[in-house]
Amino acid sequence: MSQRNICVSGQAAQAKACTVREVLDRVGGKWSIGVIIEASQAPVRFTELERKIVGISRRMLTLTLRNLERDGLLTRKVYPTVPPKVEYAATDMARELYETLVTLTDWAERHREAIAQSRKAYDSSRDVATA
Repeated sequence: MSQRNICVSGQAAQAKACTVREVLDRVGGKWSIGVIIEASQAPVRFTELERKIVGISRRMLTLTLRNLERDGLLTRKVYPTVPPKVEYAATDMARELYETLVTLTDWAERHREAIAQSRKAYDSSRDVATA
């Protein structure tokens, strides 16, 4: 894909900078993928996400949820209870993305051993060349 297809140039860039890149960065982010996967299964609460996504901080989870909601990938539903109950659910757009993530994950599973072998061979050839 050419740079022209990825970024808007000129005056439009100030108003709308690299939207394709921004979208790919958002949905390809470490935490976004986990949230999308979990929310695509069923509506999920903040604390559930916090438990299921290993290593994410409360602050990063909050930011990720806000950004995914802003981008139209999640909906946030607040129930009028005390304390308030809040659930996040994947939108149709996020569920479509989820299918793509499943395909990518399947590909990675099928090829991970070959990639590991390639890395080992590459690293070995570099070690010999530098010795």
